[in-house]
Amino acid sequence: MMSPREKLAHDLTMREAARAASGTRVDLLLIAQMVTPGSRVLDVGSGDGELLELLATTRGCDARGIELSREGVNAGVARGLAIIQGDADIDLADYPDDSFDYVILSQTIQATRRPKWVLEQMLRVGRRAIISFPNFGFWRMRMDLLLNGRMPSTDNLPYSWHDTPNIHFCTIRDFVALVDEVGARIESAAALDASGHPVRFKMPWWVWNLLGEQAVFLLTRKG
Repeated sequence: MMSPREKLAHDLTMREAARAASGTRVDLLLIAQMVTPGSRVLDVGSGDGELLELLATTRGCDARGIELSREGVNAGVARGLAIIQGDADIDLADYPDDSFDYVILSQTIQATRRPKWVLEQMLRVGRRAIISFPNFGFWRMRMDLLLNGRMPSTDNLPYSWHDTPNIHFCTIRDFVALVDEVGARIESAAALDASGHPVRFKMPWWVWNLLGEQAVFLLTRKG
């Protein structure tokens, strides 16, 4: 019988195969796997609704989204999804406590103006929070900065310094420190390398910080 960590590693391998077949981002497949079927979910910064559609079709969730861009809202609504226009830095305050089972923020926390406040609101509005983000401590980004003396660009972060939406650069170790600061508990987590494969689970945070191009965390409130 597989241990919980071995099962998660196995599931990640299966998700990688599913991504190759479907074209879906591997972090979205991982997020969907973390969500209990039939849950009420709020996707913050939902874009065109790719994750919402995945949650509805594969997990049977009551999935709703808020998205800042009008283009994203229109694209999601055209797909028959429940998306409204809203700003994570402001509008999460309008949701009552425990409105959802999960609140998700995918590849967006680094683009918010108040990341700590947003995370606190997510843990207030939802019983659990799932956050995925690019890791600015990834070895390739460090090497680019060291050797080229310029802000790095990767396939996962294809922006120039002057047009990037990312305003709060975050590493995995930074995020773990923020989780402690807001008094949350890490229920599960995964770091993915540049190929979308999981970094080994028994390694310390500093190894994840070096080898993980992106990370996904499932959080709950303490107490």
